[in-house]
Amino acid sequence: MKKFLYILIPVGVLALVTFRLRSNREATLANIYQYDKREAVTVEADTLKHVSVAAEHFFTGTFEPNREARVSAEVQGRIDAIYVDAGSLVRTGQPLLQLDNALFNLQLQGVDVQLEGLRADVARYTILVQADAVQGVQLEKSLLGLKSAQVQRATLLEQIRKTTIRAPFTGIITAKLSETGTFAAPGIPLLQVTDISQLKFTINVPEADLKVFTPGTSCEVIADAYPDLLFSGEIVMVGSKSNLANSFPVQINVSNTPDLKLKSGMFGRLMLKRAASEQHLVIPASAISGSADQPQVYVITNGKAALQNITISERIGNNAVVAEGLREGDVMVTGGFINLFEGANVTVKN
Repeated sequence: MKKFLYILIPVGVLALVTFRLRSNREATLANIYQYDKREAVTVEADTLKHVSVAAEHFFTGTFEPNREARVSAEVQGRIDAIYVDAGSLVRTGQPLLQLDNALFNLQLQGVDVQLEGLRADVARYTILVQADAVQGVQLEKSLLGLKSAQVQRATLLEQIRKTTIRAPFTGIITAKLSETGTFAAPGIPLLQVTDISQLKFTINVPEADLKVFTPGTSCEVIADAYPDLLFSGEIVMVGSKSNLANSFPVQINVSNTPDLKLKSGMFGRLMLKRAASEQHLVIPASAISGSADQPQVYVITNGKAALQNITISERIGNNAVVAEGLREGDVMVTGGFINLFEGANVTVKN
């Protein structure tokens, strides 16, 4: 009897749990909304018509310095003095650093003494050769020694000149990478000089828009930091190779203000003016689905939604200009995409 109870009780508990789980599942399914694909989906739609595209178009980009260089020493030595600091304005040829040149000066003094003796030997042997008192070969050796010492002296003067490191061009010290007393060696950057009197403004242009950019064309650039100022620029380079996003770099030379308001790394916009406005089909970018390679939109035909492949010629803000795939008078879905699918019955929200 006990064994029978041991078996009966677990079986009863299991049956009760199974019954409760099944009841809960049925109650849950009853509360879940089951979408019927035969029901009409309420959407927002718009009838397409040609509109005038604005004559101005903007491309975002970044300002870069016209020239930038990291200055290093051509000879090695201890840094005796640094005449500039970060933020200093420098001119072409202005001394920036001074390296220790005491050893070179001592060597120069030794060469000067050697030159003095060689010049005396040349003068003396010249007189003796003219008097046939010595052979001409001795005069030739003295002349060769004099020329060698002169070359040595010129070499030392060049090395002494290189111990004074000068600005390669007019600009601003944007990085100080060394301190007085440290050791300088060829190839080790000591200072960074940046020229921002002219800047390069670089934008990335989609393939479809590349045709409107021509080197030598004038344009206007607006810096985000100074929205009320227009900076004149000239297109100097149109890229020949695209990036991973299939966009091409376009570079514009921009003149800075006298007080150098524009800084390297600032963001801005290029304002491109078209010759005249044209009529195009313009749709909101939010209505586009599909991929970047094949954009699609939903159009309504006979009360049903149908996906339509389109070609976009350009994007203007939050809108896109359609080149192919749509016609004036088409009814396109602009909102209510939840539960929307190819072939769905649709009702346009008033």
